[in-house]
Amino acid sequence: MEKAVISDNKPIKTTLEKDKTYAYCTCGRSAKQPFCDGSHKGTTFTPLRFTAQADKEVWLCTCKQTKNPPYCDGSHQHIADDAVGITA
Repeated sequence: MEKAVISDNKPIKTTLEKDKTYAYCTCGRSAKQPFCDGSHKGTTFTPLRFTAQADKEVWLCTCKQTKNPPYCDGSHQHIADDAVGITA
């Protein structure tokens, strides 16, 4: 099974718009983190599509280790700086 690239070891604060659908990057390769830019093409990854239930600020995961994607669950706290950019 392919593993995601750790794009960063800290989450990104993002403002979501109610009823808007987003495509969260699951591969870690996107240059538009935390959202998909199509960089997963040629891999087994697909973006996680979700619709915001309200206008609100959230922390989205960039380490790709969260157990609650796309939201940060603190998993990044165990990832060293030198692990950023490599597969998990």
